[in-house]
Amino acid sequence: MKEDLLSVHHDGDFPTPEPEVMQQMFAAVEACNEELQASGSWVFAGGLMPKDTATSVRYKAGSTRVTHGPQSETKEQLGGFWVIRVEDLDAALKIAERAAACRGDVEVRPFQGE
Repeated sequence: MKEDLLSVHHDGDFPTPEPEVMQQMFAAVEACNEELQASGSWVFAGGLMPKDTATSVRYKAGSTRVTHGPQSETKEQLGGFWVIRVEDLDAALKIAERAAACRGDVEVRPFQGE
């Protein structure tokens, strides 16, 4: 078995949904998490706070610099992730389709081999 990362991306500044929609999203994520745990694919998962809470540490010319804000200015921002254990890419993509139902675009990436 190998491990993959499913990362959830949000377009732009991703406005905070209305409370009822947010509750639906939370319920969908919880259902997805429960399915992953029951299937044995679950390794770890977590949601991330909004990009304006980020602090970046940059390395350049032998020194580091700490700045407040995200690492880069991009159209999409990482909203959360799952680390899963599956047999192959097809299995990871099937889980990613389920995870995308939580209302976020999902990117699948394998971990590098040892």
